[in-house]
Amino acid sequence: MQGRILTIAGSDPSGGAGIQADIKSISALGGYAMSAITALTVQNSLGVSEVHAQKPSLVKAQIEAVLTDMGADCIKTGMLCNRAVIKAVVAALSQYPDIPIVVDPVISATSGHRLLDEEGLDYLIHHLFPKVTLLTPNLDEAALLSGMDRLENLDHMRRAAEKLMDFGPGAVLIKGGHLKGDMVQDLLVSRGGERIFSSPRIESRHCHGTGCSLASAIATGIAQGLSLEDAVGRAHDYVHQAILMAPGFGQGRGPLNHLISLD
Repeated sequence: MQGRILTIAGSDPSGGAGIQADIKSISALGGYAMSAITALTVQNSLGVSEVHAQKPSLVKAQIEAVLTDMGADCIKTGMLCNRAVIKAVVAALSQYPDIPIVVDPVISATSGHRLLDEEGLDYLIHHLFPKVTLLTPNLDEAALLSGMDRLENLDHMRRAAEKLMDFGPGAVLIKGGHLKGDMVQDLLVSRGGERIFSSPRIESRHCHGTGCSLASAIATGIAQGLSLEDAVGRAHDYVHQAILMAPGFGQGRGPLNHLISLD
């Protein structure tokens, strides 16, 4: 077991996304998973029906309890719900400026259920993004955050990434899974240049929690001392294999097989 990873995110009772997916992904890649729960959700493979945010003071206390005792080699954030919760997270993490942070900016569920309000989004952009090692939006999130109508190709993704870099993160990974084509392409942009990670598209409805799993897998790589590019590359391969080997559970967008091995 190598690398301590703290995930700060919401709970998914169906086990496909959120804290549950994070813990399984981190563990599958040999890391030690710790968690601070920001919200309880009611969801399954068919969608999200309820979200109940935790008290900000409780979120902050969870983070501080972990970091003052166990420490962390990387931190990953997922669903942060609202401004008050994000403010509590920023306050807690500000005490540990040297720990790398991977942020999956969860704004809406695939079903359309809004998971972050407007005030929260504004606070996220201006107070958390400048502290971030890596930001991992999907196409819809990148379009919303960059002010672009839609992202339909790699050139659009590059333009969006450049706009997002202006918010202060060290690097941006825009996930291209929703683009058309036989290949899935994720674009990593940093101040040192860009790199594209490609894999054959898998036609499957079992892709619930891919964003959570990818960000957690990247955070695990960083915690284990991999370079950012190597961490992203391994995480991209991990998610590809996890979709390929999905167990087929659920009536809708089912979970990945988080426990696959890349060895």
